[in-house]
Amino acid sequence: MPLGLTLSGANCNDSRMLAATLDAIPGVRTGRRGRPRRRPDKVHADKGYDHRRCRCECRARSITPRIARRGIESSERLGRYRWIVERTLAWLARFHRLTIRYERRADLHLALTTLACALICQAQAKRFCP
Repeated sequence: MPLGLTLSGANCNDSRMLAATLDAIPGVRTGRRGRPRRRPDKVHADKGYDHRRCRCECRARSITPRIARRGIESSERLGRYRWIVERTLAWLARFHRLTIRYERRADLHLALTTLACALICQAQAKRFCP
């Protein structure tokens, strides 16, 4: 399920948006008393996020970074976790209006993308809680 969402230009590297995306994750109630959990325990990322800055941003938010290192680790080991990201992107691609950005205004595109994520979450909730 999509946890957080940020938009950027197509010419912006994904690793630059990691901190903003982690901050976009809303609070989640776990059913326990106390403060809601804010962020996931760990983040799996591919070699595009292999920067000291990305690792520091994760650790500053108490998240364990699981980032493949360039030139050291094989991309095949990420396959167990990477399919989750690819599946979510495929779910977003079902909304044809989002595959090609027709809106000039960023707020409209963000609203449509947020709506698509909400519909994905609703479909998953129906699937697991009939």
